[in-house]
Amino acid sequence: MSVAVVKVAVPGPLAGPLDYRAPAFPPPVGARVQVPLGRRRVVGVVTGHAGESELPPDRLRAVETVLDETPLLDTELLALLRWGAQYYHHPLGDCIATALPRRLRQGAPATPGEERYWRLTEAGAAANVTALRARAPRQALLLAELQAAGVLRPAQLPGMGGDARGALERLASRGWAEVVQRRDYGLIEGDSEDPAPALNREQADAAAALAAATGFTALLLDGVTGSGKTEVYLDAIARCLAAGRQALVIVPEIGLTPQLLTRFRRRLRGRLAVLHSGLADGERLDAWLAAREGVADVIIGTRSAVFTPLARPGLIVVDEEHDASLKQQDGFRYSARDLAVIRAQRLDLPVVLGSATPSLESLANAGRGRYRHLHLGERAGGARPPRFGLLDVRGRPMQEGLSQPLLQRVREHLDHDGQVLLFLNRRGYAPTLLCHECGWMAECERCDARYTYHRGRARLHCHHCDREQPLPRHCPECGSVDLRPLGLGTERVEAALEAAFPETSLVRIDRDSTRRRGSFETRMEAVRRGEARLLLGTQMLAKGHHLPAVTLVGIIDADQGLFGADFRAPERLAQLIVQVAGRAGRAERPGEVLIQTHHPEHPLLQTLIHHGYPAFAQAALAERQAAGLPPERSLALLRAEAPGAAAPRAFLDAARNTAPATRVELLGPLPAPMERRAGRYRAQLMLQADARRDLHALLDVWLPRVAALPEARRVRWSIDVDPVETL
Repeated sequence: MSVAVVKVAVPGPLAGPLDYRAPAFPPPVGARVQVPLGRRRVVGVVTGHAGESELPPDRLRAVETVLDETPLLDTELLALLRWGAQYYHHPLGDCIATALPRRLRQGAPATPGEERYWRLTEAGAAANVTALRARAPRQALLLAELQAAGVLRPAQLPGMGGDARGALERLASRGWAEVVQRRDYGLIEGDSEDPAPALNREQADAAAALAAATGFTALLLDGVTGSGKTEVYLDAIARCLAAGRQALVIVPEIGLTPQLLTRFRRRLRGRLAVLHSGLADGERLDAWLAAREGVADVIIGTRSAVFTPLARPGLIVVDEEHDASLKQQDGFRYSARDLAVIRAQRLDLPVVLGSATPSLESLANAGRGRYRHLHLGERAGGARPPRFGLLDVRGRPMQEGLSQPLLQRVREHLDHDGQVLLFLNRRGYAPTLLCHECGWMAECERCDARYTYHRGRARLHCHHCDREQPLPRHCPECGSVDLRPLGLGTERVEAALEAAFPETSLVRIDRDSTRRRGSFETRMEAVRRGEARLLLGTQMLAKGHHLPAVTLVGIIDADQGLFGADFRAPERLAQLIVQVAGRAGRAERPGEVLIQTHHPEHPLLQTLIHHGYPAFAQAALAERQAAGLPPERSLALLRAEAPGAAAPRAFLDAARNTAPATRVELLGPLPAPMERRAGRYRAQLMLQADARRDLHALLDVWLPRVAALPEARRVRWSIDVDPVETL
């Protein structure tokens, strides 16, 4: 006897959906269901129906609960997730789980929160406040507020003093107020109070190209820092909203969201939703549902926002498209930038990729005609590009990493009322702790790395596995108490700057100083108001922030990325230098950029300083082509890790031996550059192919064999397609 079957994608390492017996009224494709899986009950998503299953009817387990009467994920989004699962060779159930807010993954109803507030009635509008004041002053105060504003919300009550809620309930019992409940998506209303500035010629040309784009068009907006790329975005988004469509804007980091949100709110008339990991689960669900139901007009979010359901899609923007944060580094290892392009293609709408330092992959796609290349070569508002200078620090006396020429220029810019930004991409006080007596260094017990010394917390902290130790009072090897910090971190430079400029207000911005919710925004607001004259920070400060008062940028240690093992290290360093430098001279005052280095003749620095990022990118693309590296060839990494060093190597050897002979080149296996991390040994096998289709054809056949290897049970393994980190 045949039974109705539903195919359900569940989270976990399963190759495809599982068959379950359907209830009397089968749930639609895209709806969530609760199903048994082993001894657990899990939430999955229906991906299809069938008249029968390969399993005998007595072995089919039944769907226990249908959680959605209508599809939670529409056909378009499910198709995108299927494409992602196939391209990145990852289980579909995990891909779908990545696309859902946590509460939906847990089975919560797909409904937004409700706001409860008090509203004035007709009787309340006619009531005499003066007569009430003598016998019930609290009620009189609240009635006056209601008569003035019409409504009172819970957030306003703490400022009313006393038992405001009880007084409102007594007003309601008199018929002068009523309690109202309504859906609350937590959206921000755009007020368009700031008029749009006149676009310069290049901006106008780019905006016109976007306005003329019909159907799918991928546009690379390549604009120098301060060229006004955001104004081009805003022009395109305003047109999108005027046509009754939604715009999705993807940014690489949470830190960029508040600044963009403020600009969008002041320029656009519409409802704005925000999606990022810093939100509470309920806030994230509300924003996701607002986008899905078409209540939100503009959605601004980080990486996973690429999976946001859209009721009226019209435009996708990826800001800072070069940023490595747009690539997920574990689990479902997707690129939000690349999926944004695929999604725009499937939805037949324009997608804009913006950057002052475009990735070599995007430049190659533009060169091949896949993307339209738009250039913004001038700074907006007549601002001039900053002057660059290299400070050769070889043999010079240094004050906690700061040379005298740099300190002198800092002082001069401060004396002329400029703000100064100093950049060091290393948080903590010092990269390690050294015993001056015997040479012992504080090394993490679980990683091939040293502990970072954090003086503010008096702790040693491994930035790779998050392990912490209290600061030792003496050397564990020789007992000496002469323990010294070695190297520079932002905490140490902060102390040196406070000593050198005691009268100058200073703000440090890194992951340690901005851990508490809202602290990043608070510190950045102090910078924008001019309360902080000296800024010290990591790459959190380098990305997209408009700091018009900054006239000097100092890069304390440019040598960190000059000799990295990853083939992308030069590209990342060039992007970082240009992005940090771009904070200087963004208004009418000229900017200056000083770069401290022990290698002033290095070709990367010379090319950047004298010819700019485009010249560097052209040379780097030629090098990649000669070396057969992306974007010239396609790349994937098979990674493995285990508590012992032998198991990953044995697994990767066995995996290599099962690979069919194809045009795909296999390199390795080799230990990872940091072989031991978080107590696990790591190794990897690299796959390279001239044609992307050859790489995927191999992976389709090979990965099921890899999963079936006996050695696979002794390791944790993963495949990373188009990796941005090869370390």
